[in-house]
Amino acid sequence: MNPGGEETEQSRDCVHNAPDARSLPDDHPDLQPSAAKAARRALLVMAKQPVAGRAKTRLVPPLTKGSAASLYHCFLLDILATVRVAAQQEAFIPGIAYTPAAARDFFRQLAPDFLLIPQQGPPSAASGTRPEAASGSLSDVPQQAPPLRRPERLGDRLQYVLSVALNRGHRQVAAINSDSPTLPPDLLCSAFRRLDDPCVDAVFGPCTDGGYYLIGVKRPPGRLVTDVQMSTPTVLRDTLAIAAAEGLRVDLLPEWYDIDSADELQRLSVELNSRPERAPATSRFLTTQWTSTSSSQP
Repeated sequence: MNPGGEETEQSRDCVHNAPDARSLPDDHPDLQPSAAKAARRALLVMAKQPVAGRAKTRLVPPLTKGSAASLYHCFLLDILATVRVAAQQEAFIPGIAYTPAAARDFFRQLAPDFLLIPQQGPPSAASGTRPEAASGSLSDVPQQAPPLRRPERLGDRLQYVLSVALNRGHRQVAAINSDSPTLPPDLLCSAFRRLDDPCVDAVFGPCTDGGYYLIGVKRPPGRLVTDVQMSTPTVLRDTLAIAAAEGLRVDLLPEWYDIDSADELQRLSVELNSRPERAPATSRFLTTQWTSTSSSQP
């Protein structure tokens, strides 16, 4: 692929061969979710347009800029497939919180069945821009969320997109990263089941690097995301400290890992060597475009 940037042979192979068998048909009689239940929940994938030089730059080297962007595109394909599977098992509205704002058409083509919300907000408050509603989701409503003061900060963007989704009428909203292509759908389902507990205010999925792959809330997270320095080894610890200070009741999901370094890429390659079905598009890319440098990785 590369929308808005150079298209590589790797990305074309990834797009054309990515299977969709992980997602059962929407009209499958055994998998029809309750529309009312789904409308109460939303799950947003935090995603960026996979343009060379802007996506997965921490993986350059060992990858080239073009290959890193192509790999990230495969991550997106696999993560969206996982979200679709989870949405069939535990009803919710799937969405993408995307960046940059100009990438809307790319993400609409990539996932026409997903709600779209720009991470930086609408181009102009006076433009009347609204989040695009996926087919079958709630009626579109204005983005009733405070404007971003610091759009360059991930925490502020998280606060914004979670607030927009909550103001659409969803009572439970989760956001996940787009760096964990083998994340099991069961963990996404578990997040909403835990949010069903009236004694739980927020849910987090810890990452092995000290951050988190998922945040789930019932109200705008506020300081949980805006007062934390993201992309540090203490993100989750700092977040939980704020939650404790505010008297919030937090539940934690099982730990998973994301891909931000060569070592983590090696770990992913080893996992997919034995379980390629966990991320088919990513597995195909790694098999054909990237040679593992080690026979094993913890």
